Amino acid sequence: MILQHLFGRKKPDPSDALYAAIVAAARQPKFYSEWKVPDTLDGRFDMMVLHVFLAMDRMRDFGTEAEDLRQALTDRFFAEMDSALREVGVGDLVVGKKVRKMAEAYFGRATAYTTAMAAGGSAMQDAVTRNVYAGDDASQARELAKWSLQAKQVLAEFAPDDFRAGHIRFEP
Repeated sequence: MILQHLFGRKKPDPSDALYAAIVAAARQPKFYSEWKVPDTLDGRFDMMVLHVFLAMDRMRDFGTEAEDLRQALTDRFFAEMDSALREVGVGDLVVGKKVRKMAEAYFGRATAYTTAMAAGGSAMQDAVTRNVYAGDDASQARELAKWSLQAKQVLAEFAPDDFRAGHIRFEP
């Protein structure tokens, strides 16, 4: 019994399928080749943040029905960031501080994107320019901002069970 507990299967995380769908979407080559998102750790982090934000924004509409999934996705995202830092050689003593900074960056960007989407117009382009393109006057920010607004509309088509199963998409 004890050995089965120690070597048994890990309980599936409710965010597994959703997280896999988000990762696949955030890794689309067009972000990096066509829209010139920096193909760096920071650039990839920013694309993950944008996709996680869009999914979380939609799941907020589900109220308490998706509360567990939102929490699981948040926990999973930061656990994966922790793991990624360790894989690139960041030492144990520093990982916590870096993950804390990543969490601050995520929540800051999520606040900016929420405000920008509510404001409409060029607000999302300004937020994307600041957060993804580090304030550079990137003409590609317009395309990424437009894509983000369209992705929000596409995600509106999906129900909580679609999110749980990872059967979502960000593109029409």
